[in-house]
Amino acid sequence: MKIQFYANVKNPKACEAQEELSAQARAFCLEVVERGRADVVISLGGDGTLLKAVRRYPRSAQLGFNLGSLGYLAAVGENDFAGALKMLAEGRFKVSRRTLLEARKLDSREKHAIALNEIVIMRQMTGHAAAIDLEADGKFVARYSADGLVVATPTGSTAYSLAAGGPVLMPDSECMVVTPMNPHALGVRPLVVSNGVTLCATSRRRVNSRAEKTAVYADGRSAFMLGGDEGVVIRKALVEAKFVELEGYDPYEVLGRKLGWAGSRIARENRQ
Repeated sequence: MKIQFYANVKNPKACEAQEELSAQARAFCLEVVERGRADVVISLGGDGTLLKAVRRYPRSAQLGFNLGSLGYLAAVGENDFAGALKMLAEGRFKVSRRTLLEARKLDSREKHAIALNEIVIMRQMTGHAAAIDLEADGKFVARYSADGLVVATPTGSTAYSLAAGGPVLMPDSECMVVTPMNPHALGVRPLVVSNGVTLCATSRRRVNSRAEKTAVYADGRSAFMLGGDEGVVIRKALVEAKFVELEGYDPYEVLGRKLGWAGSRIARENRQ
């Protein structure tokens, strides 16, 4: 098996770990490559580093070694690095496919972006709320008066969407969630839709005023701007990301451990 390490160069600890882990990988008879296509890319850093690795190596399966803070996507902790490499060498893993989102500016072939976690439409540089119309498969859903909208994949449901009050979706869920950011109405709640739905979010003008200038972000990276009455189409991308799930991987255990759900550790110990 060919593996490649992708380190966060701004983290000295990651660069040091890469040398040590490369030696360990070779001891397990894994082929460590620096160029060409690798079967597995191991990111060394946090979730941001893994997101960059997905964009840079879209055809390789991804595995995250956490040297950051939370590290929900990069779920392998430092104490488990050697064990993870051993599992790779012994084939004790499976590869899961994760949904990617495509955002494309309406009536534009050039302005588009791909995201693993989320597409965000957000107001820019004022204290006023944006007015955003949402359609699903051409059917009107709602006009949101809010700071913005987050459209997240199941993978991204534990990121920005969760911070904005959205639900947690399990990785194999065939859906996406629309979460309004600071909506100006108590009845506005997140919306879960099938990942076969095509969404269109349009920045609208408010009564007696101009539309708020809004920006579209893909996994935290600026994609393009929207003017008044300009829209963005968001749908499931034709391509998918691939993630390594090591033997014994339990998404519910990861949720309890990483998100600190009350009682998760105590309940587990009591069962034992």
